[in-house]
Amino acid sequence: MLKATNLTFKYEKNKPWLFEDFDLSIAPGEIVGLPGPSGRGKSTLAKILAGYLSSHEAGEVLIDGSPLRLNEFCPAQLIFQHPELAVNPRWKIKETLCEAGTPDKNLLEELSINNAWLERYPHELSGGELQRICLARALNPKVKYLLCDEMTSMLDALTQAAIWKVVLGVAKKRNLGLLVISHDGALISRLCDRTIPYFLS
Repeated sequence: MLKATNLTFKYEKNKPWLFEDFDLSIAPGEIVGLPGPSGRGKSTLAKILAGYLSSHEAGEVLIDGSPLRLNEFCPAQLIFQHPELAVNPRWKIKETLCEAGTPDKNLLEELSINNAWLERYPHELSGGELQRICLARALNPKVKYLLCDEMTSMLDALTQAAIWKVVLGVAKKRNLGLLVISHDGALISRLCDRTIPYFLS
């Protein structure tokens, strides 16, 4: 289980808390929704759960009972809203994929990743194409939880549906836990087993 307890965070002293005493749990195979408007701290929370940030004020994150450690491989992988911010612009796509190990050829096919893309640089791909690359990189065999932060909000409806179909299929096959972060209440209602309404208050 991915479990966060009493997470409390703010960026600067004398500023309001982004969130305080936040609790969350995601079991393997469970899809949990985290709805809320922009600017409330959902993306910051996702970065803490994935080990990009530390919750300095209070709280802890446990993954399968072990404390989350910064600067180590994290079995909870984060998919950002803007994929161009998650890749090295100087690397070809094949280098980006190989960063997480040998790419899964079946997964590349499921995500409709064209072999010709592998020799290109990130700026030569569309947002939807680059997001598929980020997913393929994140879904390596060691991953147990996927944190989807507005993962498809910038994409057209057809691309959104195609990407979510693959993600849900892989999650079911591998028994992955998913956190779906979105301001789209309809998407969360459609995908998730339960919802955490913390950021709606």
